[in-house]
Amino acid sequence: MANLGKTVSALAAAALVLSACGGPSAGQSDSRPVVLTTFTVLADIASNVAGDKLRVESITKPGAEIHGYEPTPDDIKKAAKADLILDNGLNLEAWFARFVSESDAPHKVVSEGVQPIAIGEDAYQGKPNPHAWMSPKNVGIYVDNMVKAFSEISSGDAAVFKANGDAYKAKLQQVQDEMTGALSGLPKNERALVTCEGAFSYLARDTGLTERYIWAVNAEQQATPQQITRAIEFVKQNKVPAVFCESTVSDAPMRQVVSATGAAFGGVLYVDSLSGPEGPVPTYLDLIRHDSKTIVAALTGAKP
Repeated sequence: MANLGKTVSALAAAALVLSACGGPSAGQSDSRPVVLTTFTVLADIASNVAGDKLRVESITKPGAEIHGYEPTPDDIKKAAKADLILDNGLNLEAWFARFVSESDAPHKVVSEGVQPIAIGEDAYQGKPNPHAWMSPKNVGIYVDNMVKAFSEISSGDAAVFKANGDAYKAKLQQVQDEMTGALSGLPKNERALVTCEGAFSYLARDTGLTERYIWAVNAEQQATPQQITRAIEFVKQNKVPAVFCESTVSDAPMRQVVSATGAAFGGVLYVDSLSGPEGPVPTYLDLIRHDSKTIVAALTGAKP
């Protein structure tokens, strides 16, 4: 009987934990409006704004490459049931127009209002760099757009969305200040960020780094000899101490740069996707902190 009592107590405690998470209890359907985002970074930002008032889901899973994603039949079914679909815009989701044509749900471009930075070379030259979320300042604009869109599908919770958005923007400012401060002391030749994809234009602008990359957008991630040669020449000329690659692509081309220059491989940076809950970047704020710490540690030779 004593063991039975312990078991009952444990089950009761588990039930309390589940009910405190804000989701529906077992046996109950979740009647909250559904917000569907195109990738995990947007889902995390949206969850912070929505709180427990909306159910936020991502079409792509942690670790997925977003540029050339191919929607599945299950994705189409999710879209058909969504109350709102959020996409980044700025030509990030090349597949998105075809995807939303299958859904009657309204959609919001969360980068609306961001001042875009143009891609400087290759097939995408002149088009906006889509990775605007790599600037916490820009994510503040994303948040404002989400607050407005969420208030339109759940007007009774508008005050909650506004309060959640304001609280999250305060956290964004803190991360922005941390990142700027950490990178501000780098010497001139170390203020160069060399990566596989040109995904860091907004972060580089905010922190005064010079950005170089092998390819402009992951959709063309088969590196050419000319692209690798350009990266090698830049690293040699500027004595760049370390180079990096992103989590969603192969680092083999950048390893060629390392071999040819003697620069260190500084580590993996996260851009297009969060990790799983047990990984290094389960949230957007973790992503920005991880990337800035990894960059500073590699360029200065310090331990992360």
